[in-house]
Amino acid sequence: MTASRISRRVGAIAESATLAVDAKAKALKAAGRPVIGFGAGEPDFPTPQYIVDAAAEALRDPANFRYSPAAGLPELRRAIAEQTARDSGLDVDPSRVLVTNGGKQAVFQAFATVVDEGDDVLLPAPYWTTYPEAIKLAGGRPVEVFAGPELGYKVTPELLEQAWTPRTKALLFCSPSNPTGAVYTPEETAAVGRWAAEKGIFVLTDEIYQHLTYDGVPFTSIAAAVPELGENVVLLNGVAKTYAMTGWRVGWLIGAPDVVKAATNLQSHLTSNVNNIAQRAALAAVSGPLDEVHRMRESFDRRRRALVAGLDAIEGVQCPVPTGAFYAYADVRGLLGRRFGDVTPRTSAELAGLVLERAEVAVVPGEAFGPSGFLRLSYALGDDDLAEGVRRLQELLGSAA
Repeated sequence: MTASRISRRVGAIAESATLAVDAKAKALKAAGRPVIGFGAGEPDFPTPQYIVDAAAEALRDPANFRYSPAAGLPELRRAIAEQTARDSGLDVDPSRVLVTNGGKQAVFQAFATVVDEGDDVLLPAPYWTTYPEAIKLAGGRPVEVFAGPELGYKVTPELLEQAWTPRTKALLFCSPSNPTGAVYTPEETAAVGRWAAEKGIFVLTDEIYQHLTYDGVPFTSIAAAVPELGENVVLLNGVAKTYAMTGWRVGWLIGAPDVVKAATNLQSHLTSNVNNIAQRAALAAVSGPLDEVHRMRESFDRRRRALVAGLDAIEGVQCPVPTGAFYAYADVRGLLGRRFGDVTPRTSAELAGLVLERAEVAVVPGEAFGPSGFLRLSYALGDDDLAEGVRRLQELLGSAA
């Protein structure tokens, strides 16, 4: 038998559905079609000028043209520790910070560091499309724990208990959530954390949307809310969403000394240090004021309310109001099986395809994040495009027979 040219582990990786939708939308726009993209989770604002200026200044320093420590510039690790104390309420030594090439690398290295072959990882669904792939690449088994709109897309200790087995090694926790925009209350966060502490499992907490909450809903770090988790917490974060720096590729991982040492050893062979210019820019970001962040959040808030109102006006669509991040997760199960002209979509993937082809609006189907029957729409796009996109959706989806 001829061996496969591609390894089984890498060959089994699914393409990022969110990036695929964004790429298809951009390709159609390049071909002259007026596609409006609700697919990418990327702020449409420019990176604040003071951050850009810091990067420009860094280009004038030849020290930045050389290798730097694999774990990150010492001054950046110190600034991240200070920011974590300020924003997450967790005091950490800078030695427990590892700077990575974006938050996505932090996710991959965290799973690679704590998950062994055959370990189960509890994965609340709907989930970000990269999580299960990172778990599987580490040799683990993602165990989906679905919480639907009736639960506000938030899992409970009871649901987690039903999914737990003696093989369970870790829990992924993401609040505010991508893809749903759900934010766990302080009480809900503490309940999940206490359950995990009692089980003695790792909690990998993704806090990259911590500055994007609305309606007075607070962000709560599970690491600070449940100190008894101790060294079983791995905190993941980055500059991408908060500071409109998706292309700069700077994230970080914070954990116990043994976790950070092992993850740093991995990174030393994988990529070595993060780009020094980007690190200098990130240093300016995390050390600087949050004024620009708050202005961006005000715009996201306005768009959030407009998008949810527009979606809820479509018969057969229900959209719980998101209180964080910049996504709405619409329940479209009421549209499946209904006829749109000569097409009857049975899945949200088929419905998303119909929407792109006939309304020229790009959305991401629920299959990318868990069960079918949902659509994720990012409201990190201009107000005019958002309004036109909603109008097109209403016109097409309101025509169901």
